[in-house]
Amino acid sequence: MPDIALKTPSLEIATLRRGYATGTTTPRETIESVYARIKTTPSDPTWIHLIGKEDALASIPRLAKPEDATQPLRGVPFAIKDNIDLANCPTTAACPDFAYTPTVSAPVVQRLIDAGAIPIGKTNLDQFATGLVGVRSPYGIPRNPFNDEYIPGGSSSGSAVAVAKGLCSFSLGTDTAGSGRVPAAFNGLIGLKPTRGLLSTRGVVPACRSLDCVSIFAQTCLDAATVFRIAIGFDEQDPFSRKSAFANRDLSWPPRIGVPAPEQLEFFGNDEAADLFRSAIARWKSLGASVSEIDFEPFLKAARLLYEGAWVAERFVAVEAFLRAKPASFHPVTKQIIASAQKLSAADAFRSTYRLAELRRESEPVWERIDCLMTPTAGTVYRVADVLTDPIQLNSNLGRYTNYMNLLDLCGLAVPAGVLSCRVPWGVTLQAPAFHDERLLAWGAKFLGEKASLSIDPQ
Repeated sequence: MPDIALKTPSLEIATLRRGYATGTTTPRETIESVYARIKTTPSDPTWIHLIGKEDALASIPRLAKPEDATQPLRGVPFAIKDNIDLANCPTTAACPDFAYTPTVSAPVVQRLIDAGAIPIGKTNLDQFATGLVGVRSPYGIPRNPFNDEYIPGGSSSGSAVAVAKGLCSFSLGTDTAGSGRVPAAFNGLIGLKPTRGLLSTRGVVPACRSLDCVSIFAQTCLDAATVFRIAIGFDEQDPFSRKSAFANRDLSWPPRIGVPAPEQLEFFGNDEAADLFRSAIARWKSLGASVSEIDFEPFLKAARLLYEGAWVAERFVAVEAFLRAKPASFHPVTKQIIASAQKLSAADAFRSTYRLAELRRESEPVWERIDCLMTPTAGTVYRVADVLTDPIQLNSNLGRYTNYMNLLDLCGLAVPAGVLSCRVPWGVTLQAPAFHDERLLAWGAKFLGEKASLSIDPQ
């Protein structure tokens, strides 16, 4: 696969761990270098709140020695989307009037800190995690590091840009409708959307509570797997938390890859993206995988339910009191989307629930024929100016291949699959039923030709 990484010092977790173990580098040197890079772009809209360098350095004494296996993320810098709580740091969800300062970190954040990771800051996002574009924030638009005329993707825009620019090793985002996958595609990253409930969502500002996931951005599948295995954990205080039930841990190599029938693919006029998708199919075949076409229609119909059905009412429920009290605090597009749910009824909710159950049943036979579904992560990428002119329709286009995933209880892994002539990366997403996250990570590593082998052995 093409190399689309920016020319920044390697912050891959495996590289840092080797450096710390051999003494060729230290956590202090890593953190110093990260802040030196951050200093070169002051007022960077990637961030909403930066941890002071001295505070980050002060975390180092708590770290164990290199050989201590209890801290596998020792000295690894990471970023946190600003709808996830970090103790004593404001959470804004990209809405200044909504801001509050938690006294404890979200459990998923605390697990990473306990493993030795060092938080660098809270990242920008589409307000209240509503959007796939990355431009709906009063804190500015995080710049796509490959071509700033184009969107960074959202809603986890800052989290993706921070990793792509070499400002942290990995980052946390959230993913309800594609927010952890679309930014990964446009920033040349791995974007893991885990099975719903495997990572606790307690301490996360909800978008759609029944669908929300904490997601992971990383430079490699190996790094994503490392973070995932530390971050997962049943949280009895989170009513949507689920216990691990990993199935089929073997690779079943070569996998059976399914792709939508050609007439069900849509690239919105982007012929380059269509060519890259065909190249991704050819890549799988060269690896020995079988590739077959599937009926993608049930997935497309489920995707439309997310915003055309009653689930938009969940977004309204999440911020109802604040919206009624301070409607002027909302980004205009965010307000338009969320406020539209007020016209929905309980009857609409049941109709949508019944329709989703039908579509789940329609989609189930697909998994008897394939192990993994591959689609574009997004059919195309848009310029910032175009999204600002047509914010709703273009955002909807970006969700064609992402909106159904949590509704149908799938896990997904966005991986790079090439670069467009505008220099913006483009990618595909590997998908499987719930609890097959580890298989996707291993297959993704194989697809990308990662040198380190990735065994399927959740901790």
